[in-house]
This record gives sequence, C-alpha cells and structure tokens, in this order.
Amino acid sequence: MRTIARRTLSATALMAGAGLALTPGASASTVDEGVMTADLTQLNDSGASGTAWVWAEGDEVKVKIETQGLLADSPHAQHLHVGGDSECPPADEEGEGPNGELRTSDAAEYYGDIVASLTTEGDFSPDSGLAVDRFPVGDSYTYERTITDADVAQGIRDGEAVIVVHGVDHNGNGSYDGPASDLDPELPGEATNPAMCGEVTDQMGAMPEGGVDTGMGGTQDGSDGMVAAAGATAVLAGAGGLMMLGRRRATQASR
Repeated sequence: MRTIARRTLSATALMAGAGLALTPGASASTVDEGVMTADLTQLNDSGASGTAWVWAEGDEVKVKIETQGLLADSPHAQHLHVGGDSECPPADEEGEGPNGELRTSDAAEYYGDIVASLTTEGDFSPDSGLAVDRFPVGDSYTYERTITDADVAQGIRDGEAVIVVHGVDHNGNGSYDGPASDLDPELPGEATNPAMCGEVTDQMGAMPEGGVDTGMGGTQDGSDGMVAAAGATAVLAGAGGLMMLGRRRATQASR
C-alpha cells in the first residue's frame, strides 16, 4: 500500500471546487449522450457499496444513487468531483488520518474538486459540500435528483466525473466521532472521510425504473423525506454540533 504524503490543500479550496465555475451557458457536447454508470466501491474498509446512474444532456444532469453498507441513521455527504486524475484511489489506499485513515484531502489528487454537492434539496454548489442536514441518511438509501448546470454536464460527458460518498464509522461504535476532520476542525473526521467512490463511465444503459424527476431529493429505505430529516436531526444533534455547523454552512438561497 502506498501512503499519500500530506497535502497542503485547504478545506476552503477543496470545498470551493476551484478550477470549474458552476455557471450556466457552456456549449453542449457533440459526443454521444446517454446514461452513464459508476460502480461505487469501498474506501477506508467501510464495507459500503453501491451504483450510480448519471445522465447529462445540454445543461441538465440527472443522478440516481443506490447504496448499501453505510453507517445507519447517519447523514452521508456525497459529491460529483471533476479534476485530478478523474479516478478513484485504490480501495486499500492509506492517508494521513489516524491509523492510516484516508481523508478527503488525501485523495483529492485522484478525484479532484467538488463541482456539485448531491444534496436532497436546495443549493447543489460546492458551497453546500458540508450541508449535512441536506444529504441522504441511512445504511442504505436511494437518492434521485436533477440539477441544471452546463459545466457540470460537460465534465460528465468529457469522462472526468467521479462520485464520492462520505461517512465512515472507523471505530465501530455506531456514530461519527473521533479526531477532527481535515475539512473542518469542528467536524469529526469520521463524518467526512470517504466511504466509497466510483468513476462515471461511458457505459450506456437505461435509467433504472422510478427515474429521476427535477427537484427530487433522496429517500432512505422507502421512508418519507420528512421522517428521514427528523432522524438526521436527532443523529446530528448528538454528533458534537454537526447539524448546527451544517445548517450554518447551508444558508445560501436555493437555485
């Protein structure tokens, strides 16, 4: 296993998605368009897995994600990344976290910066990268959403997109805790360390049944979204003020 040298990339730069502006108006690609897929495989020995389907046409992007094996009753930040090597780190990659835990910034050279935060509602820009009150909750969930951004869509069509899902219970105690996150010292590292990753490939196929509708957020285990939100509130309230910080970071107006 190769241990990544400590990177000096700041949390601000990482979460800002520098290098790819989220502004509409970029020209549509002339390459073949259709549903692309990402096989989500574990990082940090999380035991998590999943599949993502991504469809981009013009400036519209539809995403569907199905997961399993994540930490139950906890929110899982998830993002589209573009840049770096446009790939996921090896499953056994070690980082600069305690006991070799792979942190988000440790793996940035592989998957690049955030270009879209896959929130359940509201703002989806990199500014919502830590909006933990607007990410899916649960050990397994189905997430669906349509967003509109020409540059994000183009990055997907160019084969540069990677999906990363976060949240790892390293010590197995059923909650996010432990040493501080590399992204924000007020967050526990377990909440932001990557749990699984998948490269969005050009394997064309059909969007699975119950396809994506504009503005839809995620659902967890078939539960109503309001129930899931209430569960997230309870979990985050007990995670050292994680919800409070997430709300403070997610105050900008919805697009």
